[in-house]
Amino acid sequence: MTEAIDQQRIDREYLRLLSEKYPTVQAAATEMINLEAILRLPKGTEHFLSDLHGEYEAFCHIMNNCSGVIREKVERLFGQSMTKRERDEFSTFIYYPAEIIAEKKAQGSDDKDWYLVQLHRLVEVCRSVASKYTRSKVRKALPKYFDYIIDELINMDRDDFDKEAYYGEIFKSIIELNRAEAFVIAMTELIKRLAVDSLHIVGDVFDRGENPDKILDLLIHHHNADIQWGNHDIQWMGAHMGNLACIFSVIDISLKYNNADLLEEGYGISLRRLSTYASEEMDDDSRFYPVGVDPKTAGEEERLTAKMRKAAFLMQLKAEGEIIDRHPEYGLDERNILKRIDFTKGELEGIRLNSLSFPNVDRKNPLRFTAAERDIVNALRRSFQTSEKLSRHIAFLVRRGSAYKICNNNLIFHGCVSLEPDGSYMNFCGYEGRGLLDYCDKMVRRAYTAFRNGKEDLQALDFFFYLWCGRCSPLYGREKLTTFERLYIDDPAYHIEPDNSYYIWCKKKDFCEKILKDFGISGKYSHIVNGHVPVRTKLGENPIKAEGKLIVIDGGFCKAYHEKTGIAGYTLIYNSHGLRLCAHEPFDTIEKAIEQRSDIHSEVTVFETRQNRLLVRDTDTGKDLQIQLSGLKYLLQNYLDTQSGG
Repeated sequence: MTEAIDQQRIDREYLRLLSEKYPTVQAAATEMINLEAILRLPKGTEHFLSDLHGEYEAFCHIMNNCSGVIREKVERLFGQSMTKRERDEFSTFIYYPAEIIAEKKAQGSDDKDWYLVQLHRLVEVCRSVASKYTRSKVRKALPKYFDYIIDELINMDRDDFDKEAYYGEIFKSIIELNRAEAFVIAMTELIKRLAVDSLHIVGDVFDRGENPDKILDLLIHHHNADIQWGNHDIQWMGAHMGNLACIFSVIDISLKYNNADLLEEGYGISLRRLSTYASEEMDDDSRFYPVGVDPKTAGEEERLTAKMRKAAFLMQLKAEGEIIDRHPEYGLDERNILKRIDFTKGELEGIRLNSLSFPNVDRKNPLRFTAAERDIVNALRRSFQTSEKLSRHIAFLVRRGSAYKICNNNLIFHGCVSLEPDGSYMNFCGYEGRGLLDYCDKMVRRAYTAFRNGKEDLQALDFFFYLWCGRCSPLYGREKLTTFERLYIDDPAYHIEPDNSYYIWCKKKDFCEKILKDFGISGKYSHIVNGHVPVRTKLGENPIKAEGKLIVIDGGFCKAYHEKTGIAGYTLIYNSHGLRLCAHEPFDTIEKAIEQRSDIHSEVTVFETRQNRLLVRDTDTGKDLQIQLSGLKYLLQNYLDTQSGG
């Protein structure tokens, strides 16, 4: 009886709230018609990218061409009326309008006729990409100052001759008032925005590439982007909040790839104290030279970088050891390197080390920071925590990011669902499978909430080190990190970082279906979308696994992986017709793409086509709209019952 009364109260409150927004029969009926119309529209295009690793120029181009979606529109609309050279020119113009216009001006060829032709073409493309949305949604996306004009142009009646002349006059007015350049740029931005409805970044914006900061600046301004955290993203997030192991591992990677500018110029993080300390205290150690630098021919700058890296690495080992000592539950005792070295024998657990050069490591108390190191620690922590730009970027990663995402029957995550060799879920502190990923997500947000409130939640903050490289970490997905072994042990057998058993089991269809079911997903068209482990295409590896249930889209976006994978990354497009995978060849530079009117050559594999075109009603958004529609029907019936005295 009590439950029935409570439900009646809930129903009345629900009706009251709905009636405030839709106070009349007409208002409710109008919104119902609007929702029904939206549900019948084609599904918006989703764009998936993974493992960007700071490669800004390649990322920027992929964003501009929408993994070939823009070029596809150009080919469909103008394939019979323009030559290939003209289509190349026009596509590049959509990607980089400001640069092409500047080039035309320098050549003295940005005349009125040229602008007139481009405007007509842009309206055709814009009309095409806008066709799958309601007019209301398109209006919300329209650029300020040109919203009314563009709305008129893309919704004109093309059979009306007088209107055609009317729009021709609009173009001429735009050109004569010197607004053509601004209008063209606004149109191209709108085209790119409408071509892709949502963007999923499947982890690792950060790592060895030069400009993850520029990538994040673009993502922050994207109309609908989300990110599933990768272990390198977690590493930077932990560094910003003050996790010392993360701070020094970020510095180590930056110096290893000669990318100190990202820290100092990109984020305003000063390495001056580290530089002074390293130049005075560290020896010249060839193992720590940046990648690609020959110690025999290295200059003073490279020598100093190597010393700085060695100093940072040794402090990283100390910071990691402190965290491991505080958390035996991590099961990482074997990674407490400095405490496990036998300095007398020169061995690590019986394995011969190639050097015992560990400056300022107290062999009796190896995790103790010296006074000079403590000054560096405090300065670096302040610098990472107070960087305004890094603060904005980490806020975005927390706000728009997660350990995993379920979207439109797809399970999206960066690393893995941690498994034992027999295929059972690996247990960490009582958590496993989806529960472990939920726990990881909760701990990240707990640490960030404390940090934003000016406090430190040490348990949650330490957890970032575990997420970055811990054995069971679903964001890392490997059995161990062997950075130390690669530096101090000559035998390459100790350099291997074995993958978690997930990467064996995930090749089986029934296993992937089990994972999906455990995350509440089922059906013929459900998938796991994965990043993290580059697909070695040149060795015959296929990114589509488990009979199409798993799609791995890390194909080596980063230049460092190109030789290993044979390509420059995969991206995935999920539109109203189905799924298609794009394998991209290496991208040179934006400058060369503009100069040569070249695009990234992409091999497209359409591997799942829907028999019936997907509509909005088939998506997660559609399910939400149908719930709203049910509520409105309930409200409308209540209005009608009241009017009839029922």
